[in-house]
Amino acid sequence: TVGRAADDNDKKFLATAAQSDVNEIKLSELAIQKTSDPAVKAFAQKMVTEHKAMTVSMKPFAESWGLAAPSDLDNDHKEEWSKLNGLAGKDFDKEYIDTMVSDHAKALDAFTSEAKDTKDVKFKAVVLKGKTHVAAHKNMAYDLKKKL
Repeated sequence: TVGRAADDNDKKFLATAAQSDVNEIKLSELAIQKTSDPAVKAFAQKMVTEHKAMTVSMKPFAESWGLAAPSDLDNDHKEEWSKLNGLAGKDFDKEYIDTMVSDHAKALDAFTSEAKDTKDVKFKAVVLKGKTHVAAHKNMAYDLKKKL
């Protein structure tokens, strides 16, 4: 079982991370459908797979801390999804990858400070693992951005 009750910062981080996973999954599922660039498609598929895995790794904490899992995009990402849905070709790829770069940069900051601040040893291990993925995603997105 998961350790003691979380402090508010842990809960707030987890809620943000869970929402971020949903955002990346839904935008990336759209990218899989819409892009014709194999590199963008491969990246989007990796995002779906790895963000789903991150969701699973954090689920026991969410359940034990009484946090409901988000089921839809947040408002900013609903707007972004609509914008992306109206784009095609290179315009779509650039906008999608730009969003992935900025989202993962924000997420990396959040994971970095949470890993430093949390007092929950088990949660810290999950956060550090997540941080490694988020950093890799940010670098991949950044590399793709330079090629588009």
